[in-house]
Amino acid sequence: MSEPNNTITSPHAHRGHMATTPDTNPAPVAPPKRRTFLGYLALMGPAFVVGAWQFGPGNLTTAVQAGSRFDYTLVWVIAVSTILMIFFTDMSVRLGITAPGSLITAIKQHLGKWVGVLAGFGVFGITLMFSVGNAVGSGLGLSLVFGGSPVLWTVVCTAAVGFVLAFRNVYGIVEKALLVIVVLMGIAFVASTVVAQPDWYRSMEGMVPSLPAGSEILIVALVGTNFSINAAFYTSYGIKENRRTRADYRDITLVDTIPGIVAPGIMTALVIMVAAAVLGKTGAEAGTINALASVFTPLAGPVGSMLFALGLSGAAFSSMIANATAGGTMISDGLGRGAEAGSPTARIFTGVILAFGLVITLSFQSSPVGLIVIAQSLTVLIAPLLGALIVIMANKTAVMGDLRNKWWQNLFGAIGLIAIVASSIRLITTLLG
Repeated sequence: MSEPNNTITSPHAHRGHMATTPDTNPAPVAPPKRRTFLGYLALMGPAFVVGAWQFGPGNLTTAVQAGSRFDYTLVWVIAVSTILMIFFTDMSVRLGITAPGSLITAIKQHLGKWVGVLAGFGVFGITLMFSVGNAVGSGLGLSLVFGGSPVLWTVVCTAAVGFVLAFRNVYGIVEKALLVIVVLMGIAFVASTVVAQPDWYRSMEGMVPSLPAGSEILIVALVGTNFSINAAFYTSYGIKENRRTRADYRDITLVDTIPGIVAPGIMTALVIMVAAAVLGKTGAEAGTINALASVFTPLAGPVGSMLFALGLSGAAFSSMIANATAGGTMISDGLGRGAEAGSPTARIFTGVILAFGLVITLSFQSSPVGLIVIAQSLTVLIAPLLGALIVIMANKTAVMGDLRNKWWQNLFGAIGLIAIVASSIRLITTLLG
């Protein structure tokens, strides 16, 4: 990611929380802070919240279907999506550092109030779609671990998330909880992969882009969940909540942005490989999470099945928390009612998001997995707007100063915009066809 230049171009302008030099001559930027190990750990958070939101049950469902139906051939989608996600998350990090207020507030000031309001409602719409996958996945995962009805566990998990989000310091609690859950999920899915013993050579072949017949909607869903523009958009809010400055930027990139986005990408690729390994060794297609768990049991035993179920439960719970928090915060900001997760308006809309996922899940119990895939696919219809706004704002010198996009960052931004626009067009033509 880009580094700050060696001079401060506007010595009396206040950007974020950075103190500037009162001289008229440009002054050198202070060298990066020397941090202890705990100091580096303290910088971790915003990108891991994004990763936890990104790596939810919808992500797992589409990954399971990708590996079960198309073997290792769609691993490349995850690799490309992860690279693009890093660049867009980095743009949002820099916007969080430099913009005096929130990202939507900056959009209103520079692009028009209606654009900021549209962005807030756009993110809210995406979070409603994600809430369906989170609700369905939470019930499936917990029923695999503890037994009982998935619907009952969906209700329990939704109530538990609502309780967590009722605390006063919502964002701080969410950030710490999700850091722990992401680590535990990583352990669970790495262990599941070791037990399943996938074909590593064929998985490397899957890094070469290909479009198997009938994979179009699934690829769109994989892009919608792994190249999650709405999640990248929200990173700037986490940066603001933590009061990060220009002096923190390089270290944030190394210990938060890159690992926070790479981690869910690796876990998603591992799920594809596990599903492909199960298909190759047993001949049974595991097109759903329940089917994968049932086939995984004779292959890996009850311990292996339990590891996978625990990973799914963690993904559902973490994504449900992050999704509801982000959606509530950004529509509250879009409406001009506060850009903090703990504001009254944000809490109300957070509850609406949780309730929506629960109601839709209870209403469409017959085909929950198909519902997840369709919901994840529909997110790419709103993503082009959010992606364009991130790139436009990251190029505004008045907002970004010395952290403005470089040409190579704009190159990857353009590639990302082409990818999500192409996915949107493909989704529309497929659904109409």
